[in-house]
Amino acid sequence: MIHSSYFRPRIFPFNGDCAPAEIDRAQAIDPTVSLNREKVEEIGNPNIVGYIKKTPTVGYRLTQLEYGNIEFWRKLTNKADSVLTIDLDDFKTPTFDICAYLTDDDATFKGTIWYPKLRTSGFSVTIGDPDAIVERGFDFVGEKAVIWQGDNKYFIYKEHVAGSGSDDDIDLTAKAPIEDPDNAGEYMIRVLRVRASVTTELEETDDWTYTDGTKILHIVSIQTDDIIKAYYTSTTAPDVQFTPNTADPAGILADSCDIYVYIPGSGKPSSDDYMYRVQSATIDVSFDREDTKEIGNREVVKRGIRDKTVAVTLGRLLEEFTMEEVLRGVAPGYGKIDVEEFSDQVTVIIKVYEDNTKTTFKYGLKATGLTGSELRGGAGINAYVNTENALEGEALVITSDAGELGI
Repeated sequence: MIHSSYFRPRIFPFNGDCAPAEIDRAQAIDPTVSLNREKVEEIGNPNIVGYIKKTPTVGYRLTQLEYGNIEFWRKLTNKADSVLTIDLDDFKTPTFDICAYLTDDDATFKGTIWYPKLRTSGFSVTIGDPDAIVERGFDFVGEKAVIWQGDNKYFIYKEHVAGSGSDDDIDLTAKAPIEDPDNAGEYMIRVLRVRASVTTELEETDDWTYTDGTKILHIVSIQTDDIIKAYYTSTTAPDVQFTPNTADPAGILADSCDIYVYIPGSGKPSSDDYMYRVQSATIDVSFDREDTKEIGNREVVKRGIRDKTVAVTLGRLLEEFTMEEVLRGVAPGYGKIDVEEFSDQVTVIIKVYEDNTKTTFKYGLKATGLTGSELRGGAGINAYVNTENALEGEALVITSDAGELGI
């Protein structure tokens, strides 16, 4: 049997000079593959004629504990490690592969489950209660799922940075490619070239060739500093399957977060905009994706996002009307708070620190242009009165630059 301790997930960004990485602090991974096969029957025939095999639909749900690092957000958006701030437009076109290396209890490697060219369809950051560990949730979509086993059991990624002069032969002897058992003569899953920050998927013969006898991947036309990214399978293990992250916190509790709500027109947020008595907080982002196919091709050829929705929900004990005053854009103690007058330019900031001393800032989320969508709350017998404010917008940044947050 394969225990979750030996289920080793790894992400491979498609675009740019963005290296693969293990997926840290994963708590649940729930992929679902719908084969989308349509039954065909006909008049005059009591039997099923057959099934039309349409393109599968892959849904991939991942839950992580918050550990205060935006590395995974960078991988999802195919950004380099130097990038400090990510906004929702950065999720439009990037794709990535996720695979899991599988080893059983007897230390026998069994194979690799591979989900290629996934895209992000939504994500959330949730603080369930004042004692909770902060959690992230992600939803990905794709069209393929492959189990590699036997001689093809290891999924391999090889990166080559071209030096000066003729540097067009890449020796793959150390981890030799194995022929695709479904396609005679095919050894490469894909070959990408990154040139001047532009990623191109190269075509066999026209752009590259592979010779099994010499184990050489030859690039037809290459320039200094081109980055070649080759993907294939092998009987030889990759150098890295999973490297445990011991540098970042194991998890981050609710007491290590700050929440601010303010209207930008009133200046930068201050201590007056800090939200007290908050019992729960959620930022939930969903994308209405436009991933386009074409007649004559099973692959998605263009990727984009039609619409973005950012939903923020803050639940709190009812003691003061600070939140409502902010939404109304009035000073504390203002005599009338009419919900019809709530602002549509509210900003919510969640700052995440390493621990509850709040001396080491890790990263933050800033949702802007929010408008109140619902005001909920009530009372029960022998219970304190609670209230919940829901806001909605279309803009969010994720940043490890405190200056980007404005506080």
